[in-house]
Amino acid sequence: MPRMTGAKYLAETLKAYGVTHVFFVPAVLRKSLAEMDMVGIKRVVTHGEKAAAYMADGYARASDKVGVCMAQSVGAVNLAAGLQDAYLGLSPVLALTGHKSNLQQNRNAYQEIEHSKPFASTTKFSAVVDSVNELPALLRQAFREATTGAPAPVHLDFEGISGNIVEDGEADLEILLESAFTRRPAFRPEPEPERVREAAQVLANAQRPVIVAGGGVTSSGAQEELVELAELLNIPVATSLNAKGAIPDNHPLAVGVVGSYSRWCANRVVHEADLVLYIGSHTGSQVTNEWRVPAVGTPVIQIDIDPSELGRTYSAQVALQGDAKASVRRLIEASEPVGDRSPWVSRAQELVKEWRDEVAPLANSDAIPIIPQRLCTEIANWLPSDAMLVADTGHAGIWTGSMIDMNEPGQGYIRCAGSLGWGLSAAMGAKAALPDRPVVCFSGDGGFWYHIAELETAVRNNIPVVTVVNNNHALAQDKRGDERAYEGIEGGSPGDLWQFTDVDLSKVAESMGAFGIRVEKPGDIQSAIEQAIASGRPAVVDVATDQFNSEAPVPWAP
Repeated sequence: MPRMTGAKYLAETLKAYGVTHVFFVPAVLRKSLAEMDMVGIKRVVTHGEKAAAYMADGYARASDKVGVCMAQSVGAVNLAAGLQDAYLGLSPVLALTGHKSNLQQNRNAYQEIEHSKPFASTTKFSAVVDSVNELPALLRQAFREATTGAPAPVHLDFEGISGNIVEDGEADLEILLESAFTRRPAFRPEPEPERVREAAQVLANAQRPVIVAGGGVTSSGAQEELVELAELLNIPVATSLNAKGAIPDNHPLAVGVVGSYSRWCANRVVHEADLVLYIGSHTGSQVTNEWRVPAVGTPVIQIDIDPSELGRTYSAQVALQGDAKASVRRLIEASEPVGDRSPWVSRAQELVKEWRDEVAPLANSDAIPIIPQRLCTEIANWLPSDAMLVADTGHAGIWTGSMIDMNEPGQGYIRCAGSLGWGLSAAMGAKAALPDRPVVCFSGDGGFWYHIAELETAVRNNIPVVTVVNNNHALAQDKRGDERAYEGIEGGSPGDLWQFTDVDLSKVAESMGAFGIRVEKPGDIQSAIEQAIASGRPAVVDVATDQFNSEAPVPWAP
């Protein structure tokens, strides 16, 4: 085996595993970064550790490869906080941190805090690397953990404030590539044949079945199988927000996103179903609108790679543990075309049409200031067939989930799993992973302000992501709750809790060297996005929207 430093081993191993970018805040693993330069890995210095984690998350979700983020000792806890979204979004991210030398532990060393507890909440696997000899085994284990089963972030904590003790060490080391663990899913486990046959029989006997496709469908690449199964059995399909686009929105069996960030028609269809087939979907509060859709007690078939999710909320009549793509393929093979389900399908289509008719005046509104429904319509009409849409949370997630149609199988969608402000940074990571595809971030100004400094990062690193900002100079999702808090109180200023200064964000973008354009008329939105794309630079399309006519509707529930 050749003798090499930990720095060289780390760089060469990341390269072998297909890593093209690392996102970090200095100072961390300096010699490793120099070695990464030599093997062609792009090093992206960010303005904050959370942003670095978000970029790695966006990179991982867009590419299905492992995203890498790094921070030194004092920034480690910030990095752990940034991994929250990757953890909730089941994203394979590798976080690398440094810690003060073992001789300095428990002695109030400057800027030192114990790392294991913060990372325990946001990672699937976390280990301390005290010497270069430990690095090969732990690094390979980190990749295995990140990509197998339900993917999730992992963490290695290197000795040395910047990881320097490990990277400076020398040993006889061999680069060992375990190619199965370079991307998710590493394996495609399948359920037992008898369970598949049982599920097929239960589906055949149902009168009003519905499929709820979750993020496992997307991460497994099971979109084609999903549509094939739905068409074979004539079953309407709803999706979680994580799986938006898994079935084209213009497909006759598609009913939209279900849950709290939803179209009411999807909630109605799932509520009226006599059987729900969950494929790669948690049955958590968001996809079920606080466990009201479907009602607890509704018969359920559930497919999930993680056995702990099977029957978590809804007692599964049939539980299938396996990869979504492989499991649905086996279910297709075990199924035969069923009898007439046209009344049920017609009912689902009727509800979808009612919803579309209801929102059409808003979607086509020429109102000034622009309303978000029209903004979403313009984005949907513009989206190229290979576009990747990245959505922040809050109203950005609601509006993209409910109002933006994704009609082309080649379009992609990833969204924030919890932390407002994720969108811009995650979109930059996605663009780094997909340099030849248009990547558009949809964010409100409330989310955009969180990490606006990363526009400079995008400019400096030539990451030409386009951000469309729904700029109502407000945290509009808070408006309803804040005003409710003032009920029965005379006077006061509830607006102080949710209103911001009206800032032209296009000018802010231009001051950083990005392309900026402000839009005040709905008919100009598509042209503005085209100009932003054509600029070849990081870009901000600042859309001035109505502060007082901007709240998303309350999601339907029985």
